[in-house]
Amino acid sequence: MYQDKTLNCKECGSEFIFTSREQEFYAERGFQNEPGRCKTCRDARKSNGGMNNGPREMHEVQCDECGVTTSVPFKPTAGRPVYCRDCFATKRG
Repeated sequence: MYQDKTLNCKECGSEFIFTSREQEFYAERGFQNEPGRCKTCRDARKSNGGMNNGPREMHEVQCDECGVTTSVPFKPTAGRPVYCRDCFATKRG
């Protein structure tokens, strides 16, 4: 019923075989999409916790509550408060 397919990895660009056995497994599990990455790139992505973007870009800001300088992993939006870790925990809890 299933036949081996040659696919291109969207990560490294190399060709890999999507075997009939793998296709059957995907069908049993109800997966709709074919794999986009070769086994090597999938394994690398899994071992990296799904993150393959390198280090986060951090932005230095002043806490709107206590005034201490801190770093956050997002670009602050004008008009929205930004808190240091301690003040954020206090506000959250």
